[in-house]
Amino acid sequence: MFNPSRDQVREFFIEAWRKHRDAEVLTPLESMALDWMIEHPEYHGDLEDPEAMTAEYPVEKGRTNPFLHLSMHLAIAEQLSIDHPRGIRQAYQQLVARSDAHQAAHEIMECLGQVVWEAQRLGTPLDSDAYIDLIRQRASR
Repeated sequence: MFNPSRDQVREFFIEAWRKHRDAEVLTPLESMALDWMIEHPEYHGDLEDPEAMTAEYPVEKGRTNPFLHLSMHLAIAEQLSIDHPRGIRQAYQQLVARSDAHQAAHEIMECLGQVVWEAQRLGTPLDSDAYIDLIRQRASR
């Protein structure tokens, strides 16, 4: 899933959750996603909602988009697995040392959200250097 559509992302998470509930075999990526879905019980209702494929999650309503949030967890897990951008794994370990793995992932997620927003706002590619700098700043606090 390099550039999936909104529907493909939602279908992936909904189907992985269904397979989990039905005790079916998961793909490795689905298993990784399931770990994060289990960490977020507040999203279980969304994953089981037949209208989730078309649901909107506007910021004004103060509700996090569960599919975006879970997607960001998966992206960060992949980045950590390959240490890209270089140094993310070390910074993550520093964050984990003062909190826990889930909170550390959320700290990195804040940085990812910031650089993605900036890239979209400016119409530029994501700045990996700015991203890792933000993460290192948080890790060194």
